[in-house]
Amino acid sequence: MSVITDWTAAKAAAFTRETLGFEHTLHQRPMFDDEGLISLLDRYPREHLGVFTMGHDPVDWTSWRSGQAGDLSGEQLLRAAMDGRIWLNLRHTNDFLPEYAELEREIFAETEAQSGVRTFKRDLGILISSANAQVFYHLDTPLVALWQLRGHKTAWVYPVESPHVTPEQVERVILKETAEQIAFRRDMDDAAQAFELTPGKMVTWRQNAPHRIENGPMLNVSLSTEFMTMAAAMRANVIFANGVLRKAGMQPRIQVAPHPTAIAKVGLARIAKAAGLVKQFEAKHTPSFDLRDGVPS
Repeated sequence: MSVITDWTAAKAAAFTRETLGFEHTLHQRPMFDDEGLISLLDRYPREHLGVFTMGHDPVDWTSWRSGQAGDLSGEQLLRAAMDGRIWLNLRHTNDFLPEYAELEREIFAETEAQSGVRTFKRDLGILISSANAQVFYHLDTPLVALWQLRGHKTAWVYPVESPHVTPEQVERVILKETAEQIAFRRDMDDAAQAFELTPGKMVTWRQNAPHRIENGPMLNVSLSTEFMTMAAAMRANVIFANGVLRKAGMQPRIQVAPHPTAIAKVGLARIAKAAGLVKQFEAKHTPSFDLRDGVPS
């Protein structure tokens, strides 16, 4: 059975270049029912589990707080997600559990065959989150696809341009000088594409596109795939170099390969990284709550 059921020639040509919605079949697999999720939570390395809670105002991204799960069982963690207001992030699941490694291979084998786009640096993660939980306005360095498995959420995807995001903001994220969250105003929604994600829906967006997520009033389970292509890696390195040049007082622009300036900037980015010329931001995720003491709501 195909992973994605509505590939077309137009979608294949636009894949990674435009924001696209797809239909998929992953939600039908038993690995994502309660028993499968409990097994996943029991076996996923606890030291890599991201546990978060947040406020209700989409503008107040500073309310995003990290926590810890201690030795709670997978069943207890799933119940906490059902009862509270938390977001469980299981990144790089494909690196730790063989069935998720196989799922990653299956997804990308089909994606590459259909689109002709070669991918690398793949991260397949699972997101288990509470009713009405949200992820604040932010952007990512790699390309992203969000696959809905259970529940309902809305994903807003914004233009990769000012005033939604400035070149300086993208540079700071890619240089890892700051967290991925950036300032958000409610009027930015006027230019957003809103995707209603129910089981069997997937959305993927342009590289570095700002986006935010709001869950519906039920448990949500999603699969996130992050990946790079040669064009995406080129763009990330050009932007990295732009950040270095801006620090030197220049006003650089993004060029696309095979532009000679883009090639030169890739070289500059590699030199800057190797020389440690940019001090990277180290996120301080000191736990502010413990699920063993009760679930934030």
